[in-house]
Amino acid sequence: MAKPRAKHLFIYTDGASRGNPGDASIGVVIKNDRHEIIETVSQYLGIATNNKAEYIALIRALEEAKKFHPIAVNFYLDSQLVVRQITGQYKVKDAGLIPLHRQAKTLYGQYEQASISHIPREENNEADALANEALDKQKIKGII
Repeated sequence: MAKPRAKHLFIYTDGASRGNPGDASIGVVIKNDRHEIIETVSQYLGIATNNKAEYIALIRALEEAKKFHPIAVNFYLDSQLVVRQITGQYKVKDAGLIPLHRQAKTLYGQYEQASISHIPREENNEADALANEALDKQKIKGII
């Protein structure tokens, strides 16, 4: 079923890793122009670093946003590294992140009006909670 068109999206992403590398997950919150949550993602990734999880969260958000055919998209991440690598302020030195960076840049470039901003961790509570929820569910599965 097609998603309703949203003129402007506000998207918060978070990647988490317990152990770094360790059990990793992502959380994504997509809000419409009235700042109402219209989509969320909470997904366990397996073993990964925090930076890899942050990139996967952004890529998933970039893919999910397309479903709403937005005119403008604002992405908010608490990973300063990923934001600065996407904006070209930092070079990607970790060979494991290069393919993820390329994929994220390609997807990001498909949006006519897009911005990406670093926000403090405290302003990313919803996405962080979704990432931790996925890790907690995986931990419970492992116990049972």
